Amino acid sequence: MKSRAIRIDRNGGPEELKLVEVEVGEPGPGEIRIRHHAVGLNFIDTYQRSGLYPFAMPLQLGMEAAGVVEAVGEGVTHLKAGDRAAYASQPPGAYCDLRVMPARNVCKLPDAISFETGAAMMLKGLTAQYLLKKTLPAEGLQPGDHILFHAAAGGVGLIACQWAKALGLKLIGTAGTDAKCQLALDHGAAHCINYTKDNFAQRVKEITGGKGVKVAYDSVGKDTWEGSLDCLRPFGLLAVFGNGSGPVPPVNMGLLASKGSLYMTRPTLFTHMATRESTQAMADDLFAVVQNGAVKIPIDQRYALADVQQAHRDLEARKTTGCTILTLQ
Repeated sequence: MKSRAIRIDRNGGPEELKLVEVEVGEPGPGEIRIRHHAVGLNFIDTYQRSGLYPFAMPLQLGMEAAGVVEAVGEGVTHLKAGDRAAYASQPPGAYCDLRVMPARNVCKLPDAISFETGAAMMLKGLTAQYLLKKTLPAEGLQPGDHILFHAAAGGVGLIACQWAKALGLKLIGTAGTDAKCQLALDHGAAHCINYTKDNFAQRVKEITGGKGVKVAYDSVGKDTWEGSLDCLRPFGLLAVFGNGSGPVPPVNMGLLASKGSLYMTRPTLFTHMATRESTQAMADDLFAVVQNGAVKIPIDQRYALADVQQAHRDLEARKTTGCTILTLQ
């Protein structure tokens, strides 16, 4: 059967994204075939398109989506044809109407959560989950602790603002405009710093009474990582989980010593989702906070599948807030 899909034949800018027709077959062992209702966009998609994260060509992009399972392959027991489902998964390939894919990271989507919300929240929500629940400083996190979260008005950031508040944490966000700062505050950030106006490391020290934060979650990378280290208290943790401004350069380990026996890590979502069991446990945690209203998923941009080039341009120009999806109707 045929499906529309977005593919690149070489790395480059958004102009390399091409709408093509592909043939979709039957699922093999451990696989499913799923018909998408909505597809999520993420900054990691732009890294794969540009070549920062290299893949063999041609490459069908997209890491998260939601839809209905059409068929299951041998050995798949947690899903059946007709199930509503959502996923954040490797390999890429979600920018399409229909695909065959590994079943391991695909989860049943609760009836109370719409397809659009499911498509928007899986990769970003599961990222917030592993950061706030698993990527923790040596001394742990307790209610009342300050944490730093860059790009607080983005898709992961707005989810993290709400989830941190629900956990009793005081999230200090950063963003590039006053409007984005207000958005983060409206979603539960205790403070938000406009880094185009203020030195964020200096402001963090002021907010925390000179102590600094136990952990800094940094998806910006090259432009912010050193300032993030300056925000940490002794034994603090810097978790660099993205490269919005480019990758962090090689680190002089002596820097961690001189700034207070600091820790630094470069975690990835899919290390945490390596098993079916860990994927389901993380998804159950995310589904729970969405269903009880503690976390609302802000879908601020919608694009048709054919308009994916513009979606990538807007994402890279930082014109987007919250979550962005591709609609398939």
